[in-house]
Amino acid sequence: MSAANRLPRMHALGEAALLCELPPPALLADQQKWWALAAEAAQWPGVVELLPGMNNLTLCFDPGRVDQQQLEAQVAEAWPKLKPTGSAGRQVEIPVAYGGEDGPDLHDVARHTGLTAQEVVRRHSQAEYVVYFLGFLPGFAFMGGLPPELATPRRSEPRVAVPARSVGIGGEQTGIYPLQSPGGWQLIGRTRLELFDPKADPATLLRPGDRVRFVAESVNA
Repeated sequence: MSAANRLPRMHALGEAALLCELPPPALLADQQKWWALAAEAAQWPGVVELLPGMNNLTLCFDPGRVDQQQLEAQVAEAWPKLKPTGSAGRQVEIPVAYGGEDGPDLHDVARHTGLTAQEVVRRHSQAEYVVYFLGFLPGFAFMGGLPPELATPRRSEPRVAVPARSVGIGGEQTGIYPLQSPGGWQLIGRTRLELFDPKADPATLLRPGDRVRFVAESVNA
């Protein structure tokens, strides 16, 4: 069932935030409706911050100006009238060095999927991805579009320090670690592009709605 045929579930997060969400799976059309709702809710009195997530939106509000029940009524009224926003994002190409030291888990992904390492790279780099939202780390993009045959569970033992700019697969998603951090995704490559630069404007390379393609600069399989 598409987002147009179901209402979001709404839950209070403390006294000044309302979580609106749909059950999985997270579809692009659904995510586009969340972007449309965020654009509309930004104009509502009392709404002070909007936090888009994967298949959800959190509205932070000033309880002195609006209460939870009012916001729930506004969301319920607005949702059926919203149309998924077309992606206003850019087409972004991410060069990747696959395998070897840059992608130490490439062969583990190949074994799990039953594909060769070269075929994993081919399918990963031929797909088009859409940035749903940024989270976890500054500039970390959660993207939809991973070919389902490449879905691979996270590592049973997360790494203490994943190198910055590592490209990984975690479950049904792919992503890029913008900074060195702990992480459990399967690392299949690394890009030379900076995903987060606090001195730049904007500070993040990717934004919600961007369409992403990975370009294999080298393959060490």
